[in-house]
Amino acid sequence: MPYYRRVGQVPKKRHTTFRQPDGGLFHEEMMGAEGFSSDCSLLYHLHPPTTLTDVQSWEPEALALEPNAPARPRHFRPSDLEGDGLFGEDAVLGRRLVAGNDDVEIFWAAPTTTSPLYRNAMGDEVTFVVSGRARVETVFGVLEVERGDYVHIPTTTTHRWIPLEGDDPLRLLITAARGHITPPAKYLSKRGQFLEHAPYCERDLRVPATTFLADGGEVDVYVRHREGSAVLTFAHHPFDVVGWDGCLYPYAFSIHDFEPVVGAILQPPPTYQTFQGPNFVMCSFVPHMLEFHPEAIPVPYNHGNVDSDELMFYWNGNFSSRGKTSGIQQYSMSVHPTGWSHGPHPGAVEGALDLVESGVSFVDETAVMIDTFKPMRFGCAALDSDQPDYYRTWFQPVSGSAA
Repeated sequence: MPYYRRVGQVPKKRHTTFRQPDGGLFHEEMMGAEGFSSDCSLLYHLHPPTTLTDVQSWEPEALALEPNAPARPRHFRPSDLEGDGLFGEDAVLGRRLVAGNDDVEIFWAAPTTTSPLYRNAMGDEVTFVVSGRARVETVFGVLEVERGDYVHIPTTTTHRWIPLEGDDPLRLLITAARGHITPPAKYLSKRGQFLEHAPYCERDLRVPATTFLADGGEVDVYVRHREGSAVLTFAHHPFDVVGWDGCLYPYAFSIHDFEPVVGAILQPPPTYQTFQGPNFVMCSFVPHMLEFHPEAIPVPYNHGNVDSDELMFYWNGNFSSRGKTSGIQQYSMSVHPTGWSHGPHPGAVEGALDLVESGVSFVDETAVMIDTFKPMRFGCAALDSDQPDYYRTWFQPVSGSAA
């Protein structure tokens, strides 16, 4: 993370005695990225964080991936499956795979109950809150999150998701990396501070403000690891941290706080980049003023993905570049693979220019894009909601011919 934080009680000097009121020691734990060579935090527990009493195997459900064969553009609607029993009741055991490869997995979840305690020891997770509200309890403290928030959980952070009551059900789009997800390097100084041209900064990040203590004896923690998964039973609840400090911790960031770059002509997707991970990037396409060149075309131009597969999640708005023929609507996901040139659907350019002529000066749509530099394969949440004729939606037959 870009900056240091200190929460709760910590000793004056690290790796020194730090005593509880009864004279016993607090138990120090270091959580560090890249061994001892990158960002880390020190946490101080009431009990040793190492007291395992049992280990059982655990196999997460439905992690199989099918290749995009024959390669074609795809349109998925996993939200349409929510009443069909595909998704479980919580955000950990109930998540289902949409797409992925050796670097990243993308899940959909529609939780209604509290998840078990969970650690992803394979990499960081960034979860986009599609709708609803939740309380995320972590070993660092608590985050209250809502629709439009990105929630960044560092590798091996013990946490659980608790849906909160509200007008809308909780829906989550989960990006789980095999490695670390960070703000793009181009936004950061060599010491990690956000630079002036960055579209968000430290003030936009919400972090746990206080520690969170949970009572309890033996408790299970579900863990995913590079060599498999397990349920670890600990003698003491891991939420027994009285203080921590460092530069590694969970945080939330609202897509509404992302500051778009506007130019005379349409700006390319890298200006919307929000996070980077191992061989993938995440972008936030957000509402913005229209381009101001008098002849600018205010929708994306046709382009070919030479090196990446593109997954677009259409969160909110009118999605003007997709046009009426595409079938794209709120909560749709499209995938445009390497080797496929794609762009505005028939009539979209003309429609956008007509809107400009009528005085419209603002683009009101929001989407999350994940570009991977290895081919995407598809999981059950995608295959079971596939719209098979999507690839034909750019085709305009000559009048009188068969489609």
